[in-house]
Amino acid sequence: MFRALIVTTTMVIIMTMIVINIHEAKAKLSEYIDAVVAGERVVICKRNHPVAELRAVEQKRIQPRPIGGAKGQVSMPASFFEPMSDDFLNALESGPIYPQTSAPSRVAERRVTYGSDRKPKRRR
Repeated sequence: MFRALIVTTTMVIIMTMIVINIHEAKAKLSEYIDAVVAGERVVICKRNHPVAELRAVEQKRIQPRPIGGAKGQVSMPASFFEPMSDDFLNALESGPIYPQTSAPSRVAERRVTYGSDRKPKRRR
């Protein structure tokens, strides 16, 4: 059942696209661009294998988005607006930029060499 659905969906997608070869795309590019503007999708093939697809670019929004679209969905607690404690600010400003970690830095490690016990190949 599921396999038949995939095959049917694939057939519908192929039937709603315009499939052309590269030579035809070069010869009639303006016609295919007009078809894309009208809503079609054009697949360009090279030796019967799809390599590119022409489709319309989404247009930019003309009107600005309305303000307050998430009204009632976001809430800030009252503590958000209270000043931070002096201890927290001192720790934030005087603390180390890169805190010490127990693991060594990956930059300081030696590079792994594979097959280092072999002799180097001679160049001719």
